[in-house]
This record gives sequence, structure tokens and C-alpha cells, in this order.
Amino acid sequence: MRKTELLEDQASSTRLKVEAITLREIRMPLVHFFETSFGRTYSRRILLLTVHCDGVDGWAESVAGEDPYYSSEWTESAWPTIKQYLAPAVLGRTLTSACESASLMARVRGHRMAKTAVENALWDAEARQKKQPLWKLLGGTKREIQCGVSIGIQDSVEQLLDKIELELAAGYRRIKLKVKPGWDLKILERVRSRWPDILLSCDANSAYTLDDLDHLREFDQFNLLMIEQPLWNDDIYYHARLQRELRTAICLDESIRHARDCAAAIETGACRIVNIKVGRVGGFTEAKKVHDVCQRNDVPVWCGGMLESGIGRAHNIALSTLQNFKLPGDVSASKRYWKEDVIEPEVEVTAQGSIAVSDEPGTGYRIREDLVEELTVRKETLRAKS
Repeated sequence: MRKTELLEDQASSTRLKVEAITLREIRMPLVHFFETSFGRTYSRRILLLTVHCDGVDGWAESVAGEDPYYSSEWTESAWPTIKQYLAPAVLGRTLTSACESASLMARVRGHRMAKTAVENALWDAEARQKKQPLWKLLGGTKREIQCGVSIGIQDSVEQLLDKIELELAAGYRRIKLKVKPGWDLKILERVRSRWPDILLSCDANSAYTLDDLDHLREFDQFNLLMIEQPLWNDDIYYHARLQRELRTAICLDESIRHARDCAAAIETGACRIVNIKVGRVGGFTEAKKVHDVCQRNDVPVWCGGMLESGIGRAHNIALSTLQNFKLPGDVSASKRYWKEDVIEPEVEVTAQGSIAVSDEPGTGYRIREDLVEELTVRKETLRAKS
């Protein structure tokens, strides 16, 4: 057997022995507040998770927010769920691949953002152990990904226009605006009158109901790429009714919790685009399944953001290399959110609005463990029972 074949055989037979898991919460202030229909965020409480596997560490983060507004999960639910249920499900086990962890944690219903932290850390560890880039381990094919930006609700229209101008100058290929009743049609009209040809979309985060049908029809005049999650966060049926009334494509976000939701949404015509957030669906394993359902049905997908640190951002980059990520995602530069990120190099976007992926093992980014320790406000290591 040749040396290269031997190395490939050794890599394919790698085992992940889960010896310990470290949970920690870090606090990171945002460079600029971010406002949606849920409210305004000035800083993030981020739950990071490290799996320790026989000398190899894998890192991930739970994207659960500070409050249970985007979803029923939040920081204070993710920590005890991982500690009491999810970590014990994998600690002491020897896995042949990270995706095996999904079935081990399946007994716990929901808590997908907590599950994501455990599973994705294992994917990172597996990639590092195999000395393989995470994006290749996931089955990615793209050497660079297209980037858009999500711009929150601002204090004034002028402030919003200034931010859009800044992001366009930075090369971003798609602008997404957060909207809500009272901050929608007039705002979109001002933006479109100034930039008639940019790729523009909006995100309502469930701010409307079917009673707003006539109002929502007005969005058609702005030639939007999509309107994201206009109705209830757990709904597919009424989005299907709404899509039949709109020329603008509906993109579903919160409604898509797993591949079955995705299949139902496509079959009923509830959307023409799907936003895949790996934390929302429970980890890379399910995210790949959602991607595949969409690909089989010629429905394009893109990667949404959750104000992640560089650790979660690096995972989004890896996911976005899958073939059907055809639209610019919300994976933007570290400096848009953080004065100092917890990875190096920090995530940077080219002048053409893209991010090149790395061939380094794992995510291709080094964890700044000194900075992580400095930002940590609580920490606990869980070990396998001997």
C-alpha cells in the first residue's frame, strides 16, 4: 500500500472518543446595535462549547439568543439542557463520525440550538482529527462563497441609507433590510429610488398576519429578491396562502425546523426560497438534509446569520460551500459586528463581496483562546464517567 493510500485509510478509520465537554459563556458587545421586529440588541451572551476528543478539540457555539424571542430557546435554556441531557448522551462514547451524535441526542425533543453546539463541535473535531477542511468533510464544492448583509432597523431613514451605502461600497452582493409595520413600505421606496438595481430583500421576522394581505401586496412594487418570514414563526399553511397572492418570492426561516418542514413547505407552495440556519435545524446533519430536499426540488437556499462570533461564522462559511447555496448569505465580515473577534484570521470579505474558504484542517480559523478566556463569565467542564 502506498503512503498516500495508507494516510487516507487511517483518516477514514478515525474514531472520536468524547472524553470531556467544556461549556462557557462569553460576553461580546456589538460595534453597532442590531434591531429587528423583536427588539434591539447591543451585546451578545454567547454560549461556546468545546469537545475534547483524545487530544483533539472541536469548537462550536449555540446561537440561542439572550431572550426567547426568535425561538423558544435562549441562553439560559441551552446551558442546562446541554449539561443535564445532551452532553451525557455523547460523553464517554467513541463515534465513527460526528453525525452519529444526532441520533444519540434525538431522545431530547426540540432544543435544536443546544444540539447544534454539541454536534457541530464534533464535526470540527472530526475534521481536525482527519486533517481535513470542515467544508470538504461536509461535502462542499465551492472555493468561495457570496456574501450579503442584513441591516437592522435604524433610528432614521438617513442612518439606514448611510449604512447601505457603506455596505455596497464594501462589495456586498445583496442587501437585506429588517422590516416591521411602520418601517417598511416608505423605507423600501426610499431605498429603491436611490438604488433601483441592487439585489434587495427584506425580513419581517413574523411581524405580519394575513389581515395585512393588502399591505403585503404593496411589497411587489419594489422588485425584491424575497420577503423573509412575513407571517407566524411556526406556520407553513398560511404562508402558502400568502405566496399565491404575491409576485414576490417568500423565503421561510423560522418555520423550517427540519427536512420534513422543508418538504411540506415546498409541496404546498409556501415558499420559493429557504434560509438555512444550522442552529435553527439542530446541526450540520439536518442542515445537509434540508439542503438536499431543496436541491432536489430546484429551490435555492442561502445561509442566515444569528449575530455569531467568529466560531459560528466559520461554521456558516463551511456550510455555505454546499452546491445549492446559490444566493448570497448573511455571512459577513467580523468587523461589521465585533471590535475584536475570537478567531484569527478574522473573517474578511473581498471587494467583490466574497469569502475564500481555507484548506486548513477544521474551520481554517484559529481560536484565540486567550481572548475567549478574557471574555468568559462562566465556565464548566463535564467529563465522562470512568
